[in-house]
Amino acid sequence: MEVRFMKCSICERACVIPEGKTGACGLYKNNGQEITELYPDNYLVVCPISIETMPMLHFYPGGKFLQISTAGCNFNCNGCVSTVIAKEMDPASRALRKLSPEEVVSEAIKNDCIGIAFLMNDPLASLPTFIKVARVAKSCSLLVGCSTNAYFTETSLAQIISDLDFINIGVKGLSDQAYRGCGGSTVKPVLRNIKKLYESGIHVEISCIYQRHNEKEILSLARHIAQISKDIPLHIMRFIPLENANPLLEPSIREAEKLYQRLKEHLSYIYLFNSPGTDYLNTFCPGCGEIIYKRDFYGPMGAKLRFADMGSIKGNTCPGCGQELKSIRGTLAKTKYQEGDFQGGYPFTRALEMMEAILITMGVSDKKKVLQVWEEVLCNNMLSQLHRDLQNLQRYIQTIRYFGRVIRLENKAEELASYLEERVSLITKGLRFISNKPRVYYAMGKPLFCIKGERFENQLVEAAGGISVNKEIECSGRPGMKISVEKLNALNPQIIFISAFISAPVEDFYTDCYEAGVDVEAVRNKRIYNHPAPGWDFGSPRWILGLMYMANILHPEIFNFDVFAEAEEFYQKFYATDFSISDLNRSFGKPSSKWMWK
Repeated sequence: MEVRFMKCSICERACVIPEGKTGACGLYKNNGQEITELYPDNYLVVCPISIETMPMLHFYPGGKFLQISTAGCNFNCNGCVSTVIAKEMDPASRALRKLSPEEVVSEAIKNDCIGIAFLMNDPLASLPTFIKVARVAKSCSLLVGCSTNAYFTETSLAQIISDLDFINIGVKGLSDQAYRGCGGSTVKPVLRNIKKLYESGIHVEISCIYQRHNEKEILSLARHIAQISKDIPLHIMRFIPLENANPLLEPSIREAEKLYQRLKEHLSYIYLFNSPGTDYLNTFCPGCGEIIYKRDFYGPMGAKLRFADMGSIKGNTCPGCGQELKSIRGTLAKTKYQEGDFQGGYPFTRALEMMEAILITMGVSDKKKVLQVWEEVLCNNMLSQLHRDLQNLQRYIQTIRYFGRVIRLENKAEELASYLEERVSLITKGLRFISNKPRVYYAMGKPLFCIKGERFENQLVEAAGGISVNKEIECSGRPGMKISVEKLNALNPQIIFISAFISAPVEDFYTDCYEAGVDVEAVRNKRIYNHPAPGWDFGSPRWILGLMYMANILHPEIFNFDVFAEAEEFYQKFYATDFSISDLNRSFGKPSSKWMWK
């Protein structure tokens, strides 16, 4: 019997698929007549967001859009922030909801959204689904856009382009080698599509990952974009090494800020992401340098407008020099939209990874077990409850036991929960008679980015015998917000900890303090500390190692934990592997960049 082969025209990987089989992404099948989408109209996430979480910075600033996300991807990129939904979530899982295009659009209208945005995984994973939604949305006068790797074929782009209003294109690099590393073959289709989309009047913003040693490639990309238009915004995503990514590829925030300055020579609008506390998420007037829009870091790949700092902005005109900022389309939202817990862009992926972190520490190496827990939480609308439980030491431990019951690994769960309880109890007993508690400030990235008080890191401070000064101020945002130097100086912490997730070298942090005018006891007495390893203060049961480390620092008269010996014991006991700092990256779930599913 003759086998019929068909070429897939969804993306430029151009898979030649035998009848009855799927292409490389596993999302499209040759049914003998045509290439069909395997999981149409199946959504993992449908919720309102503010557009900056997409991220999109120059299109209806602060606007409320309906996020839609499915599962899977046409690419396979090293260290992807969306791995849990692009590679690990089963597209056939009951965690996904079946919704017609009309139901999706109805959800947008019901929530007073002005448009629909496909993000987190690539729309090329579900292109026919996205096209149907886009057409219904446009018929209802809604705006439509997406975040994508833009590996469209000319045929597939032609099918969607007339229904697009805005697009964020994630460029992997300016070399063919960068695309071969993701499963593609060449950068040419992306450059072709950027030009086509821009010339078609669609609002285009471009994102690019900045890793150590790819500065020249990013500068070349900026020069290429400038040939199309100097006003196209370029988002620099400072690399956060996740999954199997090499931790040495992560540049510091100060290194990223230096690259920002070089890029400003080529383009009018550069933005620096994944760098809490930086000024370079703000929009500056290219004419006079006035700040037009202020923004805060809002989780990986995200930003949030600071509505309180909008000042006298009228339309999209600079209040300083009167220059019209033509690259900003649409009007500023009148009110701020606040996403729900673990909603709005990539924090949802962190939620899935935090669940995965608990399960892997329980000894789970089968993705099906992880999927069981994801389905339990998502199908029962438990994300908000999970968010609250993971901010409290005791409830975190109870969550471990709950997950153990879900997957019938109660003994493994009890072993982990008991270990954590024993170590916490040891510290609690040691602190019974203390009279002095040092004042402790927790920062992320740079000194003025204050982690909000209810976060888990600040619970660890108190469990280790400190006073969390973060709880003394009103701090919104996610995971916090930038505060004034006057506010930090008034708090006058005696000790400062830097987040183990988005961190900074201690020497850089001191330099930032001096440059910002931070004058507090912790700076004067050289009492600023980094955790010895990522994952030691949030996102993983490895927080117990961070708690012991913090207890040593806050109360050396009581505690003298050998944290590296404790880490080795923890890794042997729960991961059956050695503790090796050189193999650790920023993943919550995976204990090492070399860890693999079985």
